Amino acid sequence: MLELFSIFTKGGIVLFCFQGACTQLISSTHAVNESIKNILIQGSPSNQHNHKNLTIQLKLDNEFELVFAVVVQKMLQLSYLDKLIDSIHLEFRDKYKNELRDGTLWLNGCNFDSDFSGILSKIEGEHRVEKSAPRAMKQFTQSKKFEKTATANKAMFEQDKSVASTAARLATAVMGTASSEPPAEKPKTDVEIARENMKKKKAAKKGKKKPEEPAAPPVKVPKKGKKGKEARSWDMGGKSTEGIDFSSEPQNGIQSANLKDESHLKGTMSGDLNGVGDDWSESEDEEDEEVVDNSVSNGPSGKSSGMFSFLKNINFSTQQTVTSESLEPVLEKLKEHLTSKNVAAEISIQLCDTLESSLVGKSYSTFTGLTSTAKQALSDALTKILSPKHRVNVLRDVMEAKSKGRPYVITFCGVNGVGKSTNLAKVCFWLLDNGYRVLVVGGDTFRAGAVEQLRTHVVRLANLYSEDQVQLYERGYGKDPAGLAFEAIKYANERRYDVVLVDTAGRMQDNEPLMRALSKLVALNTPDLTLFVGEALVGNEAVDQLVKFNQSLIDHSSTALAGTKSVIDGILLTKFDCIDDKVGAAISMTYITGQPIIFVGTGQQYPDLKSLNVKSVVSALLR
Repeated sequence: MLELFSIFTKGGIVLFCFQGACTQLISSTHAVNESIKNILIQGSPSNQHNHKNLTIQLKLDNEFELVFAVVVQKMLQLSYLDKLIDSIHLEFRDKYKNELRDGTLWLNGCNFDSDFSGILSKIEGEHRVEKSAPRAMKQFTQSKKFEKTATANKAMFEQDKSVASTAARLATAVMGTASSEPPAEKPKTDVEIARENMKKKKAAKKGKKKPEEPAAPPVKVPKKGKKGKEARSWDMGGKSTEGIDFSSEPQNGIQSANLKDESHLKGTMSGDLNGVGDDWSESEDEEDEEVVDNSVSNGPSGKSSGMFSFLKNINFSTQQTVTSESLEPVLEKLKEHLTSKNVAAEISIQLCDTLESSLVGKSYSTFTGLTSTAKQALSDALTKILSPKHRVNVLRDVMEAKSKGRPYVITFCGVNGVGKSTNLAKVCFWLLDNGYRVLVVGGDTFRAGAVEQLRTHVVRLANLYSEDQVQLYERGYGKDPAGLAFEAIKYANERRYDVVLVDTAGRMQDNEPLMRALSKLVALNTPDLTLFVGEALVGNEAVDQLVKFNQSLIDHSSTALAGTKSVIDGILLTKFDCIDDKVGAAISMTYITGQPIIFVGTGQQYPDLKSLNVKSVVSALLR
C-alpha cells in the first residue's frame, strides 16, 4: 500500500527508509524532493503535497529537527496515514531519544526495520477489521453538534443561574433597605394647611413687586404673494447642463472642453510605485523605538535607576517546551483575531494548524511568554505568504517586450463591480507617467456604458499627455471579446504601442459560459500578465472567487487551445482605503494561488495606485 516511508533530518541525512514492493524509487524521490521544496523551503501551509500520481505527507519534529515522510498513490484514499505517521513518530522518538540528543544517531545508524514492520502490519490489520465490520449508525449524542449544543445549553444554564442569584441578592438588599427607612410622616389636617397658606400670603405682601410693563402691540407683517416652486440647486452642480452634455461629436477624437484641470497630477508617479501603508510602518517603528529606549534607559519614574541597574543583566527566564494543550487557547484567540481582520475563516484555521505543527516541540522563554512566541511565528508565516515567490516588475517587463518589438499585454478580469475599469485607468496613468504609449481595449462588450466609461478616462488622460500617447480601441457592443482583443494587439503592434490594457466584462465565478469566454480570450491572446481584480472588502468570498477563476482558466484554456494553460499571474486589490486595518483579504487571496499582489487601489484619483508593503500589512493584521 505504501510507496515510500522515510525518516530524515532537516539537514538532509536519511536515518531510515522503507520502500514498497512495486515502488519506482526515482519518482518517489522526486516527489519527496518536491514536497521538501514546497513545504519546508517555501513554507507552504499544508503538510500534504501532490506530485503527478503520488501524494506525499510530511510530519515535522521541531525538537529533534526530524522529518517523517510517507508517499502513497494519489488514487488510494488511506484513512490511517495520520495514525501511522504519528505512531512511527512516537516509537522512533522513544527508542532513539538519547542518541538524538547526543547527536550520535546519524553516525552509528539505526535498526528500525522490525519496529516499522510491526507498527505497519498492526495498523493495516486494524484498518481491515474496521473496514469489514458493519458500521453502527452514529447516534446524535455522539456527534460534535450535540457536544456544541450541550456546551451552549450548559453555558446558558450557568448564566441564568448567575442572573437568578444576582436578582435574589438585589431583592434581599432592597427589602433590607426598605425596612431600614424611617416611617412615613402623618398627613396634615385642614387647620394646619390653612395656617401655612396664611403665612405664605403675609410673606408675599411684605415683598415689593415690580410693576409689569405693558405688552408691545403685535406687528402686522404684510402678506406676500404665493411663491412658485424653485428648482433645487445642488452644490457644485452648476446652473446649466453644458458641462455634462457629451452628445456633440468630439473634435479630433478628443473631448477637451469642460475638463477639469489635472495638470498637477502629471509627473507624480514616475518610477516604481510607493508601498501602501509606508507611513504606518514608519510611525509604528518610531513608537517601538521610543518604548524600547525608555524601557532600557529609564526606570519606573523616567530617571536612571542606578541602585537596581545591575538587575537588567540577570536573566530570570526559564525554558519550557511548547505542547498542543498549552498552545490550543493561544491559537483559538489568534484564529478569532485573524477572522476579525477579514481573513477567510478557512484560511485562519489552516494558518493556525500550520502554526501548531511548526511550534509543538520547540522551546520558548517564560519571560517572553507563549503568546508572544506564537504571535512572532504567525508574523513570520504571514510575511512569507505575502512575500512574492517570483518578482513581477511591470516596468522592466514592458521595456524587455519593447526591445523585442512587440507590445506588453495586460488583461484585467474579475467579478462585477470591483473596479476593473477605474483601476485600469490608474495603471494607464502610471504607465503614461513613465513615458510609455498605451492602447486601451474596450473588451467589455456586454455592460451598458462600459465603453463610454473607458472613453471618458482616455479623454482625460489624453488631455494630460497627448492623443498620440494614449488611445481607445473599441468596436461597440455585442462583439466577441477574444477576437476584439486579438485585433487590438495586432493594431498596437502596427502602430508601435508599448502596452495594451485589455478590459473585460465582470462575471460571477459560477457562470460557466462566461468563464469559458474569458478562458478563450486569455488562451487566444496569451497576455503577458493576467490580473485578477478583487476588492479588499470581501472575506470568505475572496477564496471562492479566486479559486474558481484560476481553475476555470486552467481547465477551459487547455480545451480552447490544445497545449496551452493559463493561470492568474497577479492580483490587483481595490478599495483598500475603505477597510482601515481589516486587511485580511490580502492574506486570503495570496494564500490561495501563491501569486503576488502587484497593485493596490487606494482612492478615486489617478495617482491612488500603490504597491503592497508587506511589513505594514502584517503589522496591521497583528494589531
